[in-house]
Amino acid sequence: MKQLHRRVVVTGLGILSPIGNNLRDAWHSCIEGNSGITRVDIGLPNNPVTVGGRLKNFDPGEFLDPKEVRRIDPFIQYGVIAANQSIEHSGILDSNIDLTRVGVNFGAGIGGIETIEKNKTLLEEKGFKKVSPFFVPGSIVNMISGLVSMKHGFMGPNTSVVTACSTGNHCIGTAARSIACGEADIMIAGGAEMASTPLSIAGFISSRALSLNPDPKSASRPWDLERDGFVLADGAGSLVIEEYEHAKKRGADIFAEIIGFGTSSDAYHMTAPPEDGKGAALSMLNAISDAEINLSEINYINAHGTSTPLGDAAETVALKSVFGKNVPQISSTKSMTGHTLGAAGAIESIFCIKSINEGIIPPTINLINTDPSCDLNYTPLIAEEKEVTIAMNNSFGFGGTNSTLVFQKI
Repeated sequence: MKQLHRRVVVTGLGILSPIGNNLRDAWHSCIEGNSGITRVDIGLPNNPVTVGGRLKNFDPGEFLDPKEVRRIDPFIQYGVIAANQSIEHSGILDSNIDLTRVGVNFGAGIGGIETIEKNKTLLEEKGFKKVSPFFVPGSIVNMISGLVSMKHGFMGPNTSVVTACSTGNHCIGTAARSIACGEADIMIAGGAEMASTPLSIAGFISSRALSLNPDPKSASRPWDLERDGFVLADGAGSLVIEEYEHAKKRGADIFAEIIGFGTSSDAYHMTAPPEDGKGAALSMLNAISDAEINLSEINYINAHGTSTPLGDAAETVALKSVFGKNVPQISSTKSMTGHTLGAAGAIESIFCIKSINEGIIPPTINLINTDPSCDLNYTPLIAEEKEVTIAMNNSFGFGGTNSTLVFQKI
């Protein structure tokens, strides 16, 4: 990373998603093109949104103490569990590491909205004495970082970035900079979300952001002519990232190197991107500059690709403005997972890294009738075997916040 000094690599991965609650299952479903979207009923009368991406066959009690499960919001549960998966995958606890040099940077786009809703109801129906003493600590965004640090004794940087749907990428990128500048040797970084609650869905319905397609299998359809909004989903993704020499010294498996991180602002609108995609393009250009690579070296882009009419078109324009006529191969794994908001960047970074490791580009499912204004290679319907040496991941969020990560084979 150009601005920084020490190399940063990925040594552990953890994931909870609608297409799998561990790395093996999620990746298998991803390359098979399996949709994780199902029918959901959240109890809202006359609710036009009937599909969503929720975790399947998931019991937090299998991973966390029952008392802890009662005290913390589901999004915190998801984040802690994904983080613990990545820590186990990395083997850092089996190594002689300095815990004062290990930190956590884990965020969410919204936070503990289910806990907020439940305690608001208790307040109204039974009075303030019935509000849980764990209401605040059990719903705030930075509690994933706090609990992971407490569980493992990590005494390094303990932070949390909140940037809507860019959160996962921003947490990973800023954690990488903590390592590169010498602040830490190891960071656990990622994002989590569980926003499929009545209040949250009602808000997204009012903003006309969600798909009204009643068919679970076809509702999330990035770049398709019939796309009508994103499908709200839950999940978490976590990366263990580490200084290169530190990882080598302890004999760690290294899955990729983080070579670029770029950010920008649209400076345009609260929820809509500009049609020219200028902010998104700037984020990509900043990441490419940081990586010190040529445009032609990028083999694959996991796009933001949410399945919204405006967003998909604007990202396509942005990609063309950056790469000209030579836009790399693209796909949107949100076609399978739905949009996990603050977790999306981390989950999709994991899929980028797996593409590098396995030489397979995941498909964009449900891309049947491509929008004529979206005329790039989006890997429609079927995964493609292809050598991937450098992959890029885009995440863009409400407030016009943009983030891009670049991963390289090592």
